[in-house]
Amino acid sequence: MFGQIVFRLYRPRPSLSDPPAPRERTGQWHSWVYRNRGQVGPSRFRFLNIEREISQASDWNNPAWEKLWLYHLHYFDDLNSENALTRATWHHELIERWIAENPPAAGNGWEPYPLSLRIVNWIKWSWSGFVLSAVALRSLANQARYLRRRLEYHLFGNHLLANAKALVFAGLFFEGPESEKWLQAGLSILKREFAEQILADGGHFERSPMYHAIVLEDVLDLLALDRIFPAALPPEFLEYWERLANKMFGWLTAMCHPDGGISFFNDAAFGAAPTHAQLRVCADALDFGADSASGTGVLQLEPSGYVRIQRDPLLVILDAAPVGPDYMPGHAHADTLSFELSWNGQRVLTNSGTSTYGAGPQRTRERSTAAHNTVEVDAENSSDVWDAFRVARRARPFGLQIEAAAGVLRASCSHDGYKRLPGSPVHRRTIELRGCALQVSDTISGRGSHRAAGYFHLQPGLRLEEGATGDWLVELARGVRLRIVGQNGLRLKREEGLYSLEFGAPMPRPVLVWRLEGELPLAATVDICEETMTVK
Repeated sequence: MFGQIVFRLYRPRPSLSDPPAPRERTGQWHSWVYRNRGQVGPSRFRFLNIEREISQASDWNNPAWEKLWLYHLHYFDDLNSENALTRATWHHELIERWIAENPPAAGNGWEPYPLSLRIVNWIKWSWSGFVLSAVALRSLANQARYLRRRLEYHLFGNHLLANAKALVFAGLFFEGPESEKWLQAGLSILKREFAEQILADGGHFERSPMYHAIVLEDVLDLLALDRIFPAALPPEFLEYWERLANKMFGWLTAMCHPDGGISFFNDAAFGAAPTHAQLRVCADALDFGADSASGTGVLQLEPSGYVRIQRDPLLVILDAAPVGPDYMPGHAHADTLSFELSWNGQRVLTNSGTSTYGAGPQRTRERSTAAHNTVEVDAENSSDVWDAFRVARRARPFGLQIEAAAGVLRASCSHDGYKRLPGSPVHRRTIELRGCALQVSDTISGRGSHRAAGYFHLQPGLRLEEGATGDWLVELARGVRLRIVGQNGLRLKREEGLYSLEFGAPMPRPVLVWRLEGELPLAATVDICEETMTVK
């Protein structure tokens, strides 16, 4: 709260003094994360699957455009993306244009988060063999000075890590007493925040696989600094960051599907963070072997709270995690006890992903319990998500039990997110793998009469057919299909939902839903098993 007050009331004046001299370096930056980052013309950009022209100075802060799109515009990610050399003229001109059209301390580009990412991108670009003009060097120093006085203590989390990383980069890019202060400030923040934000199992404490990958890229970038400035960083920092990266790789591997992509828990989408494979390329370039083996059986990620259950051909990732740190759950969804399923390496059941950060109906829907593979009670969310990044009353998992014996893999957990409702309902879910079959059992206990709905969101592109006996058939690749059926007369009905593989691109997909109403307890069991079929 103190950080919120200070950030709103304290407006530092930007410094326009001469920049420190650039530091002599012994190496060149290697841009190892190859991805197209958005510049498609000299003044044309494509972010979040939306393409726009920046035709006038006011477009840098166009109020009609989504804030996240504008943030991407100010990041300058394209400077360090695939084939950047072919766009070098565009990049030179864009840097000079940004300086001319974004005066110090004005607009989106001077907010701490885009400011931090841009500082790092300009510096990486310069270290990759390109030349920052005298005007750009002055601007870069002024940006670092301003950032030093606008650190995001009102938000913490990955934002504060990005601020600290930018100070370290700027502190090494320039030399002299002023830049040394930036370097030491950044290192001090990283030491404190990494100790809090990276949990004992290697997971980032916001419990978003997407943001975890972003932070892991930050750690690898920090390790790469030793290649540019040997002996400039304390050895204990480099050793700690390498241990951190190894743990984070293990966590990320456990939270990925066999296709190599992340699972969609909390805010998550493809294209916003480097992939597991791209991050491994980074690790290989740094000559350290990241341990990323996940294995079969049941793996409990503790204390982050997820459970990975694998026995070929099935993989289940279960969310038995808190929604995030209590003081900053902004990227949380109401997805407690949701799960994702892959079969024969192919995604079958997935959460709904994230298409927007703008407050409104779409953001509300994507964060809702009904947008995830879990159970909704009385049409309420398990955690009270509201606005774009707010969570009030939140579900807390308890009673996690894991069994692996006699050919059965089983995980059970409850949460108290619905105890605020009359009769204090409690949801308990059991996921059981037995042979080549998956069973999902849900119980709502408590008092009084209630309504419950269980959701099974199918990956887009899968063919779904209703069987003759109330079951559902899902056709997969290589002549395999799955049978999904409710037990004890439970009926599953097809409804329509949306899936956001990337920001700005929701797509339709089928959802199987069971609905029950009556006095508690209510119980529902759904079986998913494999059937063979003839390939035509």
